[in-house]
Amino acid sequence: MSNPAPITLTIDGKEITVPEGTTVFDAARMNGIAIPTLCHQQNETPVAVCRLCVVDTGTRAMAAACIRPVEEGLRVTTDSEKVRAARKTVVELMMSDHPIPCVRQQHSQDCELEGWAKFYGVSEPRYPRREKLPGQDDSSLAILVDHAACILCDRCIRACAEVRHNDVIARKGKGYEAGISFDMNAPMGASSCVSCGECMVSCPTGALTNKRIVGQQLDTGQSAEVQELLALPVFHGVSGTFLELNKGAVVKRKFKKGEVIFREGDYGSTAYYILNGKVNIFITSPRGHVNTEDRSSNFFARLANKLVPRKEHQREGENLSRQYISIDAPIDLAYDDPVAQLTAGDLFGEMTCMSFYPRSATATAAEDCEMLEMLRNVLDVLQKNKTFRAQLEHKYRERALETHLRSVPIFASITREFIDHLRERVELVRFAPGENIFLQGDAADSFYLVRQGFVKVTETYPGGEITLAYLSKGSYFGEIGLLGGGVRTATCAALDHVEVVRISADDFNHMLEQFPEIAQSLRAIAEERLKENQNRFSQVTSVPVDQFLRQGLMEAQSLLVLDLERCTRCDQCVRACADSHGGVSRLIRDGLQFDKYLIATSCRQCRDPLCMVGCPVGAIRRKGSLEVIIEDWCIGCGVCANNCPYGNINLQDFVVETITPELQAAGEAQQQLKKAHVVRKATSCNLCREHEEPSCVYACPHDAAQRVSPTQFFADMLGQQGPVPARTDRGRPGS
Repeated sequence: MSNPAPITLTIDGKEITVPEGTTVFDAARMNGIAIPTLCHQQNETPVAVCRLCVVDTGTRAMAAACIRPVEEGLRVTTDSEKVRAARKTVVELMMSDHPIPCVRQQHSQDCELEGWAKFYGVSEPRYPRREKLPGQDDSSLAILVDHAACILCDRCIRACAEVRHNDVIARKGKGYEAGISFDMNAPMGASSCVSCGECMVSCPTGALTNKRIVGQQLDTGQSAEVQELLALPVFHGVSGTFLELNKGAVVKRKFKKGEVIFREGDYGSTAYYILNGKVNIFITSPRGHVNTEDRSSNFFARLANKLVPRKEHQREGENLSRQYISIDAPIDLAYDDPVAQLTAGDLFGEMTCMSFYPRSATATAAEDCEMLEMLRNVLDVLQKNKTFRAQLEHKYRERALETHLRSVPIFASITREFIDHLRERVELVRFAPGENIFLQGDAADSFYLVRQGFVKVTETYPGGEITLAYLSKGSYFGEIGLLGGGVRTATCAALDHVEVVRISADDFNHMLEQFPEIAQSLRAIAEERLKENQNRFSQVTSVPVDQFLRQGLMEAQSLLVLDLERCTRCDQCVRACADSHGGVSRLIRDGLQFDKYLIATSCRQCRDPLCMVGCPVGAIRRKGSLEVIIEDWCIGCGVCANNCPYGNINLQDFVVETITPELQAAGEAQQQLKKAHVVRKATSCNLCREHEEPSCVYACPHDAAQRVSPTQFFADMLGQQGPVPARTDRGRPGS
């Protein structure tokens, strides 16, 4: 994907340069020249049906600026007497059938059509009104539909289809009978409308208005008046109606120096935008993972769990070169000193707000500061605003792009000169939950870095689909298609609200040419992944896929199976597991049955690792063997434990000395800051890697317990005796 060529044109006597493909409207907006519009919104595809944005391009007819692409040497006039007269006529025609004042104008005095009518001096239209105006649709509990106020701008249609992907609203009829309809011309309340309100927020008039104020409000903070919010640059272009109807969903908060804003691991539902002052954001949990310490030569003696840093105990496949920890903020934290500072204009807490994940770090006021705290509905509207998005993207390019790239170990050697080359060339792209980023078989044209949210990677096989990975902030994808035959080998989709950094194929190839060591590493990783996928494909085609998918066995890479014809229910396997892990057993003798085998509840090393979804700091991943590994910067929030469908991740408490946020803000000496308190760390089955075989298998006196690869084990079994009916009953054997 090559970068567009620059185009130079003149707007109102001002010479400007913009990328090829830019519309006249956007070119003017980017350079501070306002062009009125009714049908165009920045987050929707322009359609040019209102014609209020007409400009003079020197041709016979005026052009709609929202769809007119720029051309080299084009001369545009946006505010001549001729242009103003044309716009006034357009407004006058629309006002001839418009109820004055409409419902929106009565409620919040910001009907866009009536606002432009006042601007152009249209008080009483010269044109006769329609004899019979369409009526109102009061069937919806949330939204009032006034067809008489509709100007057929199609903003509600595009909002429903493009923004929310609900596809409920469309046009009906022709001429005077034209209007908007829901489903097959059903009343709104009887249609498939989900009352998300996107159409109401997009409507420029009183055709779609809220019937009641939603009672979702913040209890703390100072309520911000609508006009006060609209005066802030961050809310430029946001609907005053929306803010009025959602009053209380955004408030002003003032914090004194040292005051805790939130703590890591806490659940929340809001995001923060700093108006003035500075905020410290950091992780207090010690960097370390749970390790079983052998204190006896006796195999069955109880072992102790200890919290150790990665430098003291390096696990197989662990990468010590990772220098940054990803958090829910526009900056990453250094691994050895996980503290950073946010300033005015920074937005943080987005993922907690949009997807209700736990807080990824602790935030305190570095000085007296003021900020906006907002709920999801307000943040969602802000994120669609191009002015706000441009501000965030500028901050990302200036402050976060370098640390984001360097947080990926394989890109640590990239020079600052090359990063400067990428700053204005990368593109930040957002995807809604469930939206495909690309499909298996698509042409590969870009490389991606995950900036926010979780990306699900799946591969389609005969008979089903298997999840290859969940990628969080700091991960990358898309390199295999670019390095191989130019075709995507898997499907990548947004699991929740996702934002990615897209690097074009040209820039990616330029990076490989300039940094051969990165090219070599990427090719090695790509070959390893392709080999794993091929092995998985051969395993999938050797077993009855429908039975395995039905029981979830295909999701497992490693299973603990108990032969019920040999098992005597002695529980030696459970005791051995507990003794090997400080008294905390990671095995329960319970689960699904397949033929004569019980699939015990222990870590399956799932192929679809749901435990990896939602970790706010990206501390859970898996090695090339698909074994799940929990990184040292785990903050003990418990999301992975809650997400594991088999209950195979535990949280263990440790007493450690750490620096509390309150003591850190007090500015005392380092030795005085430390205070003993309990921290939690997640832990899961590691297949007893420190022993020749898992303790549960070793301890079974009847050879009933086995750790097996499910596809290979059951393929052999089914090959010997034919298809076996799957059993879905659960129960403890012998109970």
